[in-house]
Amino acid sequence: MSVFRLFGNKSSRGKVFFKHREDIEPHEIFLDKIAKKKEERLDMDEKKLDIPLSKNSVFLPFWGAIFVFIVFFLRLVQLQVMHGAEYSSQAENNKYIFYKVQADRGIIFDKNFKPLVDNVSTFDLVCDWASTPQNGGDKDRFMVSLSDILKVPLDQVEKKFNDHEATIAENLDHEALVVMETRINEFRGCEIGKRPIRKYTGDQSLSHLLGYMGKIEQEEWATQKDLYSIYDYIGRTGLENSYEPVLRKNPGQVRVERDAKGNIISKNISSLPESGKSVVLWLDLDLQKKLAAEMQKQLKILGLNKAAAVAIDPKTGGILAMASFPEYDDNAFSESDTKEVAKLLNDQNNPLFNRAIAGQYLTGSTIKPLEASGALQEKLISADKTINCPGKLVIPNKYHPELSQTLNDNHTHGLTDMRKAIAESCNVYFWTIGGGWNDQQGLGPTRIKNYLSLFGWGGETGIDLPGEASGFIPDPAWKKEKFLGTQDQSWTDGDTYNMAIGQGFIGITPLQVANAFSAIANGGILYQPQVVQKIVDSKRNVVEEKKPLAIRQNFIDAKNLEVVREGMRQAVTGKNSPLASSVILNSLPVAVGAKTGTAQVRKDAYGKDIMNSWVTVFAPYDDPQIVITIMMEDVHEGQLAVLPVAKAVLNWYFGPKEKPGESGQTALPLAPESSSATTTEGE
Repeated sequence: MSVFRLFGNKSSRGKVFFKHREDIEPHEIFLDKIAKKKEERLDMDEKKLDIPLSKNSVFLPFWGAIFVFIVFFLRLVQLQVMHGAEYSSQAENNKYIFYKVQADRGIIFDKNFKPLVDNVSTFDLVCDWASTPQNGGDKDRFMVSLSDILKVPLDQVEKKFNDHEATIAENLDHEALVVMETRINEFRGCEIGKRPIRKYTGDQSLSHLLGYMGKIEQEEWATQKDLYSIYDYIGRTGLENSYEPVLRKNPGQVRVERDAKGNIISKNISSLPESGKSVVLWLDLDLQKKLAAEMQKQLKILGLNKAAAVAIDPKTGGILAMASFPEYDDNAFSESDTKEVAKLLNDQNNPLFNRAIAGQYLTGSTIKPLEASGALQEKLISADKTINCPGKLVIPNKYHPELSQTLNDNHTHGLTDMRKAIAESCNVYFWTIGGGWNDQQGLGPTRIKNYLSLFGWGGETGIDLPGEASGFIPDPAWKKEKFLGTQDQSWTDGDTYNMAIGQGFIGITPLQVANAFSAIANGGILYQPQVVQKIVDSKRNVVEEKKPLAIRQNFIDAKNLEVVREGMRQAVTGKNSPLASSVILNSLPVAVGAKTGTAQVRKDAYGKDIMNSWVTVFAPYDDPQIVITIMMEDVHEGQLAVLPVAKAVLNWYFGPKEKPGESGQTALPLAPESSSATTTEGE
């Protein structure tokens, strides 16, 4: 059965117009009736179950979507347009990492191309602290594992990380290296870096001359990133420092390409590494070893440990040998031996101090040949004029004649001319020509200082090594300023007499002494001392040759220098000088000239003098090839200190040397003069 469901409205005429009609099933009629009764029962007949939506509920999501789209669009414009180039560059940098490729540092050779240093490899553990675990548990496990493998206290590892130090461990031993290589993947942000280090192979006596290397400081690296990596070492002292621009390598670069996860895609060499240039010294390694061995032996005999020695070629100014004692092992620094380095730094004898170029000492009678040169040049005295030496000089007080000062010489020399005065180191003679006495005019402090300065004393020589001291020569103006407001500010005759024999306030380096006597030996040319003779490339082709550099010449007449040389020769032969100071050297295979000196520094507990002991020798006498200055500190009165060293070294240097294929060689002729005079050392 079907019925009609009608929908419509009445028109104005009372008719009903139907919009549409549907067939109605019978069960729908009953369902409607039941639903109607239920609504009435529940009082829901007036309630509507369908709630219409408001306009805001439709438009808010729409406008929210529009807003989000605009924000993303503006951010896209910022990233792509405003900062696009910058972020693109950063992305490219993140894509590539550039590693420096290590090259070899230049070698240091002696004059015969014997290597004094070598390059070897060591391995360091290097970590980028920003890439390592940062949270508590992982970070703690990370550090504990490193501490166990490296066998170093945990607090040291923690300190390095807290200080953001890149190098966690240097010079890994074999066991630690093997373990780290097998477990390196466990330590995110860390890698094992291969680093070339210096191996000093020549002789420990070269330690001060060669110097050592130290890790580059952050401030240094910041201004030289193109030349060094943050892990590099640079020269700190000696030749390693002064020739750093020559010896340093030019590192190459490897470009490593990575993906977004940090995986390596490719490696390409962007620039090739270049080794540093090498330097060839004037130094003779065999002479260096002999000089050092004899010094060590004598120091041990005397119970001393502080000394210095310099050997110079008087024809060029080239340094043939140089030693300072105590010595040290440069390898302690290159190998990062912290215990040994700490020991050196705390040593009261200061083994890191280069006494040869930086020690400033009273010279004693070493000053006398230079003073004699000045007196002759000023025509204050002739070489043959004699001055009587009664063993002392009595100086009256001009204000109180009854008060006088007595200066005692070590010996009574009698009538003494200049050659004998140099040979016997007569104090009375040099007091007289230095400060004046009776009718003999003296140089006085100003002219003494002037001539000492002409010989290079009291100023840096310009040697190609760092840390040279200038030395010091006093004068009245200095003393007035130094002791201003005290009764000691006036320069006295006693100051001049002290200065005339190398006592008082004077302080000169062993290098300055050797260089000054080189000018006497070669006839009047003061050269600038040089350690390096030439610079060569990896194939030993000469890149630069260091020419001899004359500081000044002809400042003393040749005839005057010849008188001084004769006096130094007489000190060895003893001819006309029974108290000659250096006759122990007369048995050498060549003729030599020499001058000794002892400078009183202090008294010991028994009232005896503690001295600086000096000797300077040039040889052969007629054609000088070498000048050697030897100085020992804290020599006790009566000890024969430096002369035995000079004798042993020169006897070896000029003695017969075996050639390849020969059993021996004829010795050079002995010195023509001889003497049996008693040997004394010093004044």
